[in-house]
Amino acid sequence: MVQFSFILSAAACLPAALAAPHGPEAEVQPRQGYYFQNWSEGGSNIRCNNGQGGSFSANWNSKGGFVCGKGWNGGGARTIRYSGTYNATGPGYLAVYGWTRNPLIEYYILESYAELAPNEPWTSKGNFTIDEGTFEVFQSTRVNKPSIEGTRTFQQYWSVRSEKRVGGTVTTQKHFDEWAKRGMRLGRHDYVVMAVEGYTKTGGPGSSGSASITLN
Repeated sequence: MVQFSFILSAAACLPAALAAPHGPEAEVQPRQGYYFQNWSEGGSNIRCNNGQGGSFSANWNSKGGFVCGKGWNGGGARTIRYSGTYNATGPGYLAVYGWTRNPLIEYYILESYAELAPNEPWTSKGNFTIDEGTFEVFQSTRVNKPSIEGTRTFQQYWSVRSEKRVGGTVTTQKHFDEWAKRGMRLGRHDYVVMAVEGYTKTGGPGSSGSASITLN
């Protein structure tokens, strides 16, 4: 990741619209209540479109990394219902994606993915099953990498669905509770989005694909 910046949509005139001063490049739709994230580094041929209401779409064929998604400032415990399409090759995910502060945590709840190719070592923390599916929990560490608080060292938390899907319900608190059982503590929630992410595996290929997602 690189140093992040913000842009506001033309309608965004609320003084407190953005809660994350150094978060990924984003638009805020205050009338609709959605936070739109559009961030990329070191790549080209990446198109991320902020649709109406809770919808967004992405098309990409690139090395480098990007995150495109839609959700909410404030993050926290939410029941996220979504539908759409996701078709991809190479390293990348369709995931609920968010950050907390104090401690600084970057977290993912993976619904689907093209290739799991983490650039940091993952440590498995076991499996759990809830009514929404079966997941394996992982933890990893990013050392001196850009974050919503500048260049920092921080933990990443992951729930990886064993049966991939595109569409359904994600109850974030159920994952937070399972992480807590494993000593994986979260901080104050900053933002959360339903996101599409693509990146380049170290020494490997980039990613390509398309996605169209709607928060219901």
